[in-house]
Amino acid sequence: QVQLVESGGGLVQAGGSLKLSCAASGRTFSRYTMAWFRQAPRQEREFVAAILGINDSTYYADSVKGRFTIVRDNAKITVYLQMNNLKPEDTAVYYCAAQRTTGYYSRRYEQYDYWGQGTQVTVSS
Repeated sequence: QVQLVESGGGLVQAGGSLKLSCAASGRTFSRYTMAWFRQAPRQEREFVAAILGINDSTYYADSVKGRFTIVRDNAKITVYLQMNNLKPEDTAVYYCAAQRTTGYYSRRYEQYDYWGQGTQVTVSS
């Protein structure tokens, strides 16, 4: 069993930065694919970024590429999402997720096995 706890959300002006953290429990964390998703009001949960456990390869949604960076620290059992140059359209609840796979990631939220409770990110114009 893996438990995920997000932190670091908040209110920021457009152009600003935030760093989200996702603290995980469980001995197998380092092997899992980790990802961030987000969900705005009345919209479906969408993929933001993922990082593989096998080699730390990273993948991003086109909308955040070049602005967001996902990294993992296996020693701290934590995955981070550094968000720069934030835009009002980035406003959403951000969720950390874990997928019981190695060497593979999915952009479909249905394929993730564990979820955090979410953290609100609000970007004002």
